Amino acid sequence: MIRHMVMWKLRGETAAEQQAARQMVKAAFEGLLGRVPGLLSMEVGSDESGVDYACDVVMIAYFIDAQALTAYATHYDHLRVRHELGDLRTLRYQVDYPSAERPPINDSMKAARHETDPHPLLPGSARHRSHRQRLFAQ
Repeated sequence: MIRHMVMWKLRGETAAEQQAARQMVKAAFEGLLGRVPGLLSMEVGSDESGVDYACDVVMIAYFIDAQALTAYATHYDHLRVRHELGDLRTLRYQVDYPSAERPPINDSMKAARHETDPHPLLPGSARHRSHRQRLFAQ
């Protein structure tokens, strides 16, 4: 499993503009859940520290594997979100690394959850093998 973390500084002269920008980024990226193959979970949060060196927004996403993350980079919906946000983001930092930790389940993902397999698309699960077979059969 790959953990993908991205932090941004956003445009906005006033507190209201900053808040609107943060909400726009959050809604845009969370809208990708269930639309991108291999994206298991995502959390988008806003900085509350208020220190001048902090980023404004962080996104933490979990992907099945490195191939899923690579595919995400060029996925139509991800490219659409990047285009919609345009130059709203002024700085961007990214870290991707393997993670053995099970991802949190987002509310939007709970409907797809199976009681005996809380993370059905984790590597090694029967549904993961089936899902991978469908992905690579296309």
